[in-house]
Amino acid sequence: MSGGLLVAGTTSDAGKSVVTAGICRWLTRKGVSVAPFKAQNMSLNSFVTHEGAEIGRAQAMQAQAARVEPSALMNPVLLKPGSDRSSQVVLMGKPVGEMSARGYHGGRQAALLETVVGCLEELRGTYDAVICEGAGSPAEINLRRTDIVNMGIARAARFPVLVVGDIDRGGVFASFFGTTALLSAEDQELVAGYLVNKFRGDVSLLEPGLDMLHGLTGRRTYGVLPFQHGLGIDEEDGLRVSLRGAVRESVVAPPVGDDVLRVAVCAVPLMSNFTDVDALAAEPGVVVRFVDRAEELVDADLVVVPGTRGTVRALEWLRERGLAAALARRAAEGRPVLGICGGFQVLGEHIEDEVESRAGSVDGLGLLPVRVRFAREKTLARPVGEALGERVEGYEIHHGVADVVGGEPFLDGCRVGEVWGTHWHGSLESDAFRRRFLTEVARAAGRRFVPAPDTSFGALREEQLDLLGDLIEEHADTDALLALIEKGTPTGLPFIPPGAPAPTPAPSAAPERTKEAL
Repeated sequence: MSGGLLVAGTTSDAGKSVVTAGICRWLTRKGVSVAPFKAQNMSLNSFVTHEGAEIGRAQAMQAQAARVEPSALMNPVLLKPGSDRSSQVVLMGKPVGEMSARGYHGGRQAALLETVVGCLEELRGTYDAVICEGAGSPAEINLRRTDIVNMGIARAARFPVLVVGDIDRGGVFASFFGTTALLSAEDQELVAGYLVNKFRGDVSLLEPGLDMLHGLTGRRTYGVLPFQHGLGIDEEDGLRVSLRGAVRESVVAPPVGDDVLRVAVCAVPLMSNFTDVDALAAEPGVVVRFVDRAEELVDADLVVVPGTRGTVRALEWLRERGLAAALARRAAEGRPVLGICGGFQVLGEHIEDEVESRAGSVDGLGLLPVRVRFAREKTLARPVGEALGERVEGYEIHHGVADVVGGEPFLDGCRVGEVWGTHWHGSLESDAFRRRFLTEVARAAGRRFVPAPDTSFGALREEQLDLLGDLIEEHADTDALLALIEKGTPTGLPFIPPGAPAPTPAPSAAPERTKEAL
């Protein structure tokens, strides 16, 4: 088998990331060697590969779904927003500078397209299939001229395009038709059909609409995926936590001990890698919620200050909202606080920043004996160490260099009383360490909480990826998908002029349903 597919969407958050992961896991279980690919990703959730390259965390998750090692080839361009108007550009895993949206789209696309096509071709030469994820919508006609991630890469690779629509939002038929109709004739040639995501109810009630959509566009629907609770899978920037199904706040599994443990995560501006708390939410009896008011910290047993792409901005935000004073009170009372990456820097005594915010000399919260200087070179690493007597693995993504001048050592950061700080993302995914840390938190908080002795974050993640594969296998026309990946877009699909719907043929013109779900 040799081929590929581009999974596009009618909107952002239509489900492209999880559908791509599901197709990768389904193909992998069939014995197909497959790689994910996203030419250009805009996200503050990122990951560090073993070769020290920074890529979108969603692509790392998709690589895990495909059971392959993540690589910079799978996400050659990563944009990390620093404001509404500018982003850090990460090319082939390394930052190359800050750029405004106008500057980025103003002249670099030809060179970038050459780079991303080269990466895609290298993956195609290594794997049986490459499943690409688009970004936003392919019908963002204002950006089509400079597009390298949707129809631009599909045209370059001659890949068929499957358009995903979130029916839970409503308007999915209009979105499918409008997305197709806004594309040029050359782009429409590659749009093979549609995939409905997050459907609730009886699929038979949807079938007349699918038939009419086929009549209007000449394109079939390749599957109807049901709404699935509890998909705690890494996406680009969706505020979702817990592999056990938590969304903002929920406890699905009962506690092992007599108490639950309440974790409040400060929703700082430009929050990055908040997936760090997924491992906490995976524990039975741990409640994780995102907060933005000081009063929401009162009943928290642990407060997490997460990573951020704007450390100085986050510091100002914490002070403006009274959260800084609330954190200081907690520290004085011996109540647990954990700072991760930018959150660790915020807890220090002093910040010298001529790189990220260019704010110069700024006082931190003074809860940890740390002085931070921002370097132009970004630290990208996959450290392994020990804390609380347990082995810990993590990854580092930061410009801030911490000079720790006191306290107890903790994962290259430090601990003072019940205030902990580290640059290591992902450390809580180390099961034994997480259990020891939560035991410490429960003791300090006076809770009769007991970590479950057998919770495996890795096993839970694998269960979720298998569930995504099951959704594709059970609710999509996999024979047709396989043919699409191998042979490309069917020929002879009609062009749909914008504003001029084609006549609807008789229902008999609809494609045969090869699976009951369709």
